Amino acid sequence: MTGPGGASGARLAGRLALARGTVDRASIHRTHPDWLAAAWADPSSQVLRVGGGRTLVADGTLLLVRPDQAPPGERYLLGVAGAGGAPTVFFAVDEGHEPEPPAGSGAQAVGLREVATVLSDQDAGLLVLAVGLSNWHATHPRCPRCGTPTLVQDAGFVRRCPRDGSEHYPRTDPAVIVLVTDATGERALLGSSTRWPGRRFSTLAGFVEPGESAEAAVVREVAEESGVAVGDVTYLGSQPWPFPSSLMLGFTATALHADAEPVADGLELAEVGWFTRADVADGVRGATLFLPPPVSIARRLVEHWYGGDLPDGTGW
Repeated sequence: MTGPGGASGARLAGRLALARGTVDRASIHRTHPDWLAAAWADPSSQVLRVGGGRTLVADGTLLLVRPDQAPPGERYLLGVAGAGGAPTVFFAVDEGHEPEPPAGSGAQAVGLREVATVLSDQDAGLLVLAVGLSNWHATHPRCPRCGTPTLVQDAGFVRRCPRDGSEHYPRTDPAVIVLVTDATGERALLGSSTRWPGRRFSTLAGFVEPGESAEAAVVREVAEESGVAVGDVTYLGSQPWPFPSSLMLGFTATALHADAEPVADGLELAEVGWFTRADVADGVRGATLFLPPPVSIARRLVEHWYGGDLPDGTGW
């Protein structure tokens, strides 16, 4: 097993749509109510409206409003951007439902999957954080110890139980996702989930279990789902996946045996097999093979192995 993927991993990281944030999250200010109040009162601050996993976008840009234009809702600090004496502070307000576009704005309510690849680096980072926080707050409203409704604290990064004072933090679940090749590197192992309709195929993936390293999770997941033993596990990059709370850790790995014949487990995968580069390209062009969309790290892992962009005929 090897460590970070070096230049190879850097090339992959630059293509991950949800890993492009540029805003300073300014965590030092989360516990300072006076600073937060002053930033909210500043008309130069910008607010992102979110709800139900969606936000407002116009012409490929987030529709941001001043604090005095923001609707009621839970308030989160997203960060600070800009050099010099007047940086811009960004907040999100969670409306608890899909935001309604202002009349005449030309904006639409869209989800992160739909719009991430067209947003700027800054906008993508703001939206990933806002959606991740919104999803966590929506699913963790009560204390896991006693069931008491918790209070939002620290600018949205903590929920505190008023009964026992316990603090609870946004959850992130590490998951591995891996592009497995045969010993020659000419074939990639792709599988189709039992939950997917049609000819949808992707790389293999799974959650890291307690007491397990990410590299060990790669070996275990591939063996469990396909019966293929792998080695040479190499990390390439990571991407947040707030649907609702995963961090996808991207790897490559190599089958240990030249004659390895994959067999789908029937639980996670309905079908699994080896694909050459020609198989993948011809399948995508002929609509007989559907890959994940460009927003996903799975798609970028396949294209990293393929050696370039594939036609965007995904159907996902």
